[in-house]
Amino acid sequence: MFQYRQVLARLRAGDTDRELARSGLMGREKAAVFRAMVAAQGWLAPDRALPEEAELAALLGQARRARSTLSSVEPWRAQVKAWVEEGVQGTTIHAALLRNHGYTGSYSAVYRMIADIRSAQVPEATVRLHFAPGEAGQVDFGAGPMLRDADGVERRTWAFVMTLCFSRHQYVEFVWDQSVATWLGCHRRAFEWFGAVPRRLIIDNAKCAITRACANDPLVQRAYGECALGYKFKIDPCPPHDPQKKGIVEAGVKFIKRGFLPLREIRDLADLNAQARHWVMNDAGRRIHGTTRKAPLELFALERATLLALPSVAPDIGTWQLATVHRDCHMKFDASLYSAPFTLVGQRLWIKISDCAVAIFHQYQHVHTHPRAQRRGERMTVRDHLPPNAAAFLAHDRHYCMDQAGTVGPACAAFIGALLEDAILERLRSAQNVLRLGKTYGSDRLEAACARALTFDTLQYRSVKNILAGGHDQLPLPTTTPTETYATAARFVRNAQDLFTAQPGWLQ
Repeated sequence: MFQYRQVLARLRAGDTDRELARSGLMGREKAAVFRAMVAAQGWLAPDRALPEEAELAALLGQARRARSTLSSVEPWRAQVKAWVEEGVQGTTIHAALLRNHGYTGSYSAVYRMIADIRSAQVPEATVRLHFAPGEAGQVDFGAGPMLRDADGVERRTWAFVMTLCFSRHQYVEFVWDQSVATWLGCHRRAFEWFGAVPRRLIIDNAKCAITRACANDPLVQRAYGECALGYKFKIDPCPPHDPQKKGIVEAGVKFIKRGFLPLREIRDLADLNAQARHWVMNDAGRRIHGTTRKAPLELFALERATLLALPSVAPDIGTWQLATVHRDCHMKFDASLYSAPFTLVGQRLWIKISDCAVAIFHQYQHVHTHPRAQRRGERMTVRDHLPPNAAAFLAHDRHYCMDQAGTVGPACAAFIGALLEDAILERLRSAQNVLRLGKTYGSDRLEAACARALTFDTLQYRSVKNILAGGHDQLPLPTTTPTETYATAARFVRNAQDLFTAQPGWLQ
């Protein structure tokens, strides 16, 4: 207010409004209004002492409040104030007044009303949090640039940021999604980047970390809880709708958006992460931080010894998921199928997915571990998980039939091999049924029956079955083959002369 006291002193000295305007202290119109105001208070009298700044401020404040009563939004002041307290933005308030309350004024009047309401509010006091070395880190996701993935599709990237609260040293990684697997993998790489682990991580309530947000009793995602146990850090989620509790990493995300991403040429995600690592170690890490007034890398050199050591063996931090065992004795995950025992069909089981394996659990008991499918749509099946009849059916394939025939004898092996080599028909079922005859009649009789069928060149299941049913396998094999018996004459006519005598007019 010292400028107004200076103007008042010059008015007492007799300066005109034009002279005040030429001096640059106040415009002519404003000087005229100010002259009238101080004259009404009797302050232009040279024998009176100049008013204090507080008196001038009170007078000018009354004048501003008097002018604000002329606002076109004044009839809706109470409603606008309620909306401002609820956090509704100005453009939304203006649209609501136009649509539902008959207001016809401009947005500028609404904006001035909102500014006046906010200026009258008492600002909320806050306290800056201070952290000891190694005490805590803060984690957050922030929106990254749009990039094309391996399929050429343009997608949004996300910046995973972990900031050590004492030193402000950061780990930054850009990823495609905010899934549980990505969240856990970023934590592991962040700890390896620092070479140590903070004792506490302050996070928000993202679904990849907290499945039920609550100020007092939050529910931690199962896989993230195992990660905390493996690395021995504590999870400290912020209360819902209170991101100020992790303001350090919030400011770090803004710094990345404003100080790293602009004016940068990016080829792909790998190139973006390489540039981010270089920027953290050379630009962000060596700058003088605005709060600590030290370089983050300089403070990190002091903080590192106070952090928790990495475990000698990295913990298995696979993700957990519920899956249903379907009628085909398989569960589906990531478009691939994994078998489970047929006795669990219809039940929902927990599966733990790591980089290389998928483990199945039923009632907290381990059931089986499959290797991770290498491609989408792959079926990972253990035959012991299938029903007995289905397992037997799948087990009796061509190789099984040939192996079983070999144990019966050479004739049986030749007969089964001839069946399976049929160029037109698939004879696997016939081969399986021929081998089953050995359970009824014994391997020796089946071998003899196959030898007789081969002798008479009848490669049919029915032939072997009839030979066994009639006991013909126990008869000696003929010394001549059917081909030798009928090689020189017809089967039912001894010679051609008998044919002509039997049919005298046949050639006519």
